[in-house]
Amino acid sequence: MRLLIATGIFPPDIGGPATYSKLLLEELSKRNFSIQIITYGEPKSGDPDNLKRISRHWPKGIRHFIYFWQVLRLGKKADVIFAQDPVSAGLPAMLAAKILRKRFILKVVGDYAWEQGLQRFGARDLINDFQTKKYGWQIEVLRKIQSWVAKNADLVIVPSKYLKKIVSGWGVKDDKIKVIYNGVDLPELKFTAKEKLIISAGRLVPWKGFEALLEAFSVLIKDFPDWKLAIIGAGPELNKLKVESGKLKVSDKVIFTGALPKSELNDYLSRASIFALNTGYEGFSHQIVEAMVAGLPVLTTGVGGNPEIIEDGKNGLLAEYNNVQSLNSALRKLMADSRLRESLGQEAKNTAKNFNKERMVIELTDLLKNL
Repeated sequence: MRLLIATGIFPPDIGGPATYSKLLLEELSKRNFSIQIITYGEPKSGDPDNLKRISRHWPKGIRHFIYFWQVLRLGKKADVIFAQDPVSAGLPAMLAAKILRKRFILKVVGDYAWEQGLQRFGARDLINDFQTKKYGWQIEVLRKIQSWVAKNADLVIVPSKYLKKIVSGWGVKDDKIKVIYNGVDLPELKFTAKEKLIISAGRLVPWKGFEALLEAFSVLIKDFPDWKLAIIGAGPELNKLKVESGKLKVSDKVIFTGALPKSELNDYLSRASIFALNTGYEGFSHQIVEAMVAGLPVLTTGVGGNPEIIEDGKNGLLAEYNNVQSLNSALRKLMADSRLRESLGQEAKNTAKNFNKERMVIELTDLLKNL
């Protein structure tokens, strides 16, 4: 089968669609698929012939038209066009697929209109509330585009049952939406003696809830003075969080690492005793699964796809998003009880085996062949 993968980002870009597209290129090529990739970005020396990059130096609109034209050109030789987002890659890919009368598949890992609304257009609501409200014209245009692209796909792939409900709410028929849990490239860890260390990782944006996590930790440190908290990631909230840690008088107990390469992140996973993620939204969290692979007890929120990974009290703990008292109570249990940490961590490790890369690739391969 000849597959054209249309993605907005590709390594060395960082992000889920980039990692996923690279994985498809590597794994499907081993299974008698002919793969072509198109993405935005500057051409690199050493890029393979089957990777086409469209420069971001072109103004918006022009670069999207060039992208569409290249999908049209490359799509002539493809059996299936597989887009990794519903707007920047999905819209030009869908239009090209219609003209060429090719099968079109769409991967949806979140609500593009919601994400852009938060980052660019002043939206403040979490994703569930966003689905039922009206906003400014920019957000509503993005919302109409993503739903139109999804409705015109032959198949929409999502990484969680939660996201299936979201996409269904856009007017896409349930039988066109297929859940395939993402496969995590399981980290190779060199385990060391566990430290009294809590780690949290993610982009430093408001809905990741790092501020409430800091507040919960600052209360606990009075009873657990030997513990530290490492916040791994970069983003617009970094300076604000550093100031907040000073106000809470825990600057000497909190480590802000910035964005880390995989090897350094894995080092933190191997040394830590608890992984905590106070998040207002996750479609499917690779970071939670990677923490579980490391045998860490996970404390996170019961939002999005998290309850499909974490079973409260069995392989981790669930708390209420941004509820400092709820976070404080759950963290206290874990910090005070090494046996609880060990039992939850072992169950987490067992659960993580269900989210392996091989299983995901097999499910996707079967789905593509059945088209």
